[in-house]
Amino acid sequence: MIQSRLARPRRRVATIISGTVVAAVTLAVGLTACTSDTGAGVIDTVGTIDFVNPLAIPPLAEATVNAAGERVFDLTAEEGTTEFTPGVATDTWGYNGSYLGPTLVAKRGDDVRINVGNDLDEATTVHWHGMNLPAEMDGGPHQTVEPGASWSPNFTIDQPAATLWYHPHPTEKTEHQVEMGLAGLFLLQDDEESALNLPRSYGVDDIPVVVQDRRFDDNGQFVTDVRGYIGPIGDQLLVNGTLAPYLDVTSDVVRLRLVNGSTARLYDFGFSDGRSFDLIATDGGLLREAAPMDGIRLSPGERAEILVKMTPGETVKLQSTPPDLGTSASAATRNAGDDTLDVMELRAADALSSIGATPTTLANIVPLDKADATTDRSFTLNGYTINNRLMDMTRIDETVEAGATEVWTVDNAMPLPHNFHVHAVQFQVLRVGTESPPAELSGWKDTIYLEPGVRYELIMQFAEYTDPNFPYMFHCHMLAHEDAGMMGQFVVVGPGGQAGTPPTAHDAIISRENLAVGNGPRVLTPDHGH
Repeated sequence: MIQSRLARPRRRVATIISGTVVAAVTLAVGLTACTSDTGAGVIDTVGTIDFVNPLAIPPLAEATVNAAGERVFDLTAEEGTTEFTPGVATDTWGYNGSYLGPTLVAKRGDDVRINVGNDLDEATTVHWHGMNLPAEMDGGPHQTVEPGASWSPNFTIDQPAATLWYHPHPTEKTEHQVEMGLAGLFLLQDDEESALNLPRSYGVDDIPVVVQDRRFDDNGQFVTDVRGYIGPIGDQLLVNGTLAPYLDVTSDVVRLRLVNGSTARLYDFGFSDGRSFDLIATDGGLLREAAPMDGIRLSPGERAEILVKMTPGETVKLQSTPPDLGTSASAATRNAGDDTLDVMELRAADALSSIGATPTTLANIVPLDKADATTDRSFTLNGYTINNRLMDMTRIDETVEAGATEVWTVDNAMPLPHNFHVHAVQFQVLRVGTESPPAELSGWKDTIYLEPGVRYELIMQFAEYTDPNFPYMFHCHMLAHEDAGMMGQFVVVGPGGQAGTPPTAHDAIISRENLAVGNGPRVLTPDHGH
């Protein structure tokens, strides 16, 4: 561990009355009492990994342009096997291959269509995480694609350049399908980002880094039986599906697009020598200014783009040091909060190319004004509930007017980890407790970690897409929690509009047609999950 790593300042306020705290603690004890949720202890892999495998770079997805001018991609969810270790075949799932999926690239203003096929033996969905798009195209649990069926969402890209990703979102099976390997990147481009002097040669100086923890049994198969409250805890890391990876760096500045693709684990990414790097973008795109940092915490689903300076011939390791979970010491240990992990090795060539000085001023982010907000909403996460409710596919929890600016105040009432993801919108963070957000929360976000006992005030403006019947989701992105019912639904309507009725079972996608409809009602009982 690098002892010089500065601890992130604690930004904490008391937000919950004492009786609720007692109830939350009692509930937390009950939820973590089962033997499968006692965690993995402390894992430290520093210095134990021989980085012998070149980092795999997900291929760029091929695209065609149809008669309507749409940029068309094809994705098929399929089963396969992958040799993470030579000679050992692991059963895996992927898109257009055995593990993970290709990287989709589109520009702001593009009309895109994605033909999604399902060659699995079970239903799936594909959610475009971070994308602003109509609810019917979002890929949530209502847009089920049955085995042998297909789905062809189409939408227009209308948001800034960013590192987005796609992954399944089926009812009660999201953790399993992501653990098996279903995930991929969706990179957005725009003129503002393209005009900046930044590394952008994909796979050369602009590198996707999808980090996932996994655990293998004696036969080389994935297992998820070692768990904390957060969910499964792996003892090995895959980066873009590569065990023990190294990256040959050929430029003096490399852009790493960090994606926490794990279903449960948090990371605090930094470097083995404690060097500083420049944070240039978060979930929804570029920051206003590059922010020098020596570590960044990412919870499941969060992304960050960083610039790392290299000198000829040097070697340095990307690492994760113990992330600050904001919990007790014992809870941190049970939930991978004390782990120190070598992630991958960067190896600089003896001669490095250069693009010259990189910019410190990046994007024009217009701050959303709280005075313009027409609605304030509050969300409290506790147990597997949000506002004391488990997910119900037949219930609309919130109704939002198109174009409205709203403030959502979110807090975690438990002494255990949760995070929060909102579909189809990027938000800004107004306050963390009583303070302004730190640099890593100063840009566009769609997912945020919730430290226990801290209120997060988020402001967001909803797009003009309206549909009273098809909902978007908000949920904890620790996928075991999502599967257990820690999710709600909202619809966007026109001025004065009212929520309708979500899709029902008879609307499910059952044939290879372009139908963006869903898999029907579900009511979770309080004893669901654990």
